[in-house]
Amino acid sequence: MTEQLNSRILAIDYGEKRVGLAITDPLCIFGYPLATLQNDKNFWNNLMDFFIQYSIKKIIIGYPLKESGEKTHITDAVIKFRDDLSKRVNAAIEFVDERYSSSIAAENIIQSVASKKKRRDKGLLDRNAAAVLLQDYLRDTSA
Repeated sequence: MTEQLNSRILAIDYGEKRVGLAITDPLCIFGYPLATLQNDKNFWNNLMDFFIQYSIKKIIIGYPLKESGEKTHITDAVIKFRDDLSKRVNAAIEFVDERYSSSIAAENIIQSVASKKKRRDKGLLDRNAAAVLLQDYLRDTSA
């Protein structure tokens, strides 16, 4: 039972260059930005380090759609990523609609980060977009 209480939810904002991560607290009450990984040859090893560090029971992945609901240029890559991830980890994986998550994250950054130089960090946007996905998911599942 203790393991279930300390299990977390990981949110992933997958991108071709960078992958934003956010995670819940141990009680899965709130989510916060965790890290941004480069989507390069070291990506899978770097991602697996988080599975060693945290007890992750569920993964949510942003599912990219256009405003109209149609697939985007990266939707198929996200589906392939989910399939590859499911072969590597033993956790439930769920897609969530990621429309507007980057816009909301950008607005949050403008309001909370005073330094314009720090605001230009694209990795900051990626991990905050993952946090937006996670916070929305937690809000929607607790209702």
